[in-house]
Amino acid sequence: MSTLDITEQPDLSKRPATPNGKPHVLIVGAGLAGLMLALLLEKADIPYQIFERAAKIRPLGSALSLGANILPVFEQLGLLEEIERISLPVYEQKLYDGNMKNIGSMTMREYKEFTGYDTFIFARPRLYEVMFDRVPAEKVFMNRKVLALEQNHLGVMIRCNDGSQYHGDILIGADGAYSSVRQALYKKMLAKNVLPKSDNESLAPSFVTTVGVTDPVDPEKYPALRESTVNFSQVIGGQLMSWGTLTIPDNRICWGASLQLTSETESKEQQFRNSEWGPESIESSLALFRDCRVPIGGTLGDLMDATPKDLISKVYLEEKLFETWHYGRTALAGDACHKMLLSAGQGAVNAMQDAVVLANVIYDLESTTQEAIEAAFLDYRTQRYPHAKYQYINSKLVSKLMTGQVKRYFLS
Repeated sequence: MSTLDITEQPDLSKRPATPNGKPHVLIVGAGLAGLMLALLLEKADIPYQIFERAAKIRPLGSALSLGANILPVFEQLGLLEEIERISLPVYEQKLYDGNMKNIGSMTMREYKEFTGYDTFIFARPRLYEVMFDRVPAEKVFMNRKVLALEQNHLGVMIRCNDGSQYHGDILIGADGAYSSVRQALYKKMLAKNVLPKSDNESLAPSFVTTVGVTDPVDPEKYPALRESTVNFSQVIGGQLMSWGTLTIPDNRICWGASLQLTSETESKEQQFRNSEWGPESIESSLALFRDCRVPIGGTLGDLMDATPKDLISKVYLEEKLFETWHYGRTALAGDACHKMLLSAGQGAVNAMQDAVVLANVIYDLESTTQEAIEAAFLDYRTQRYPHAKYQYINSKLVSKLMTGQVKRYFLS
């Protein structure tokens, strides 16, 4: 991605008219962070548009968990009952070794007593559908890959792959770990020698994970499906391998299999780093884990065979916390500013928490001057960075635990 090769200033006469001096927000990326921001701006009556590079939405991903650290927002949006409808509560995660011996558990039974909310688990695509369906269709532009951007004291402008241009007051890059918005922003900052050195370093994949959600399967074969709560099992298989299953409504099972990458493996797999949340090059991963037993019964291969092949995803997971979250009229959210190895759903929760704080600081804007917007974005980073850093550190411990690198007394 490159910046616009233009000499003229962004023409704000082309910017959509906004009521009462409210900023017009351009959101790049229709993932969970982008959709959450859109829903909050919709509720606040702040104008926005979403630009998504994919031509159509594909329901990829596996299990997702939401708890008290984000459910109040869904309740305010009137979506809590919908979340409960598509999910089951989870009270315990059981840990096993490769021989199916139980080696510990992590309990969540007291969460509701302390927070007022259960922790719910469901298929990630179901949440995506719930959120996407509530964003007005005329505000979502599919097959719009952002190729260039420009910003100055007057506004911000993006140019897409079809030659179209869009103007606004604020640009939010919520377009993933390989964010085109971040790349363009960092290129500008690098040219001005204001980009921290660490932000210019490449992302290094630490894990490769293959995930999927089965079609409805037979409860006779998997009796845990009859339970009223989630059966959540994680296997620490040795050789830096781990895999797990979770039961969800409609007799479906979410599954995932992770392999920690060594430096040698990382080098060999470098060419696939941009295949995030896509079905490309999954056969080797499927073969590696196919014969692995699962506590719920049978093998991972059985669950793979019950999953539509085009809905099996392979994603590279990196550990990276960027220092730069905003510059000028542009801010980054979700994986565009922090990419972490986290427990089921925590990465998505972090992204949506970014969106909540962004919506709040945008709502509080008293003008659309660049100075006011920069101050708002500084407030956003000040609020979010310490929490993201804590999760970044915590994710490393969770990663080691799930691949058997932490002594067993941590599992009690």
